[in-house]
Amino acid sequence: MPIAANIEVLIVDDQRAMRSLVRTSLHELGFKRMIECEDGAEARELLLTKRVQLIFSDFNMPNLDGLGLLRAVRANPVSARTAFIMLTSRADAHLVQEAVALGVNNYLVKPFTIAGLKKKIEAVLGPLT
Repeated sequence: MPIAANIEVLIVDDQRAMRSLVRTSLHELGFKRMIECEDGAEARELLLTKRVQLIFSDFNMPNLDGLGLLRAVRANPVSARTAFIMLTSRADAHLVQEAVALGVNNYLVKPFTIAGLKKKIEAVLGPLT
């Protein structure tokens, strides 16, 4: 069972307000170790030198979108098994199917609640105790 405070989380979103909302929500759930990136390209570079256990990534971003980041994460043997939750304001079936085909662990539709966020995390990592 993972302990939230020990999990290193990467939050990737081009909107500062959304990164802040995710960070604040994760903090409420007991997470302490969080890194933020503004887009998938920045996150891809960071992941070359930094290991994390959980990635929250927006779908729609400049430079490299969430699906591109997911492809890069799964293609790298070091990060291939990292838990990846896609954040999206678009809950269309095509996007979800493409993300599942690429190996996404879960997805969270914006706007979200802390309870909904916790449920998605626990579906991937198990109880946060």
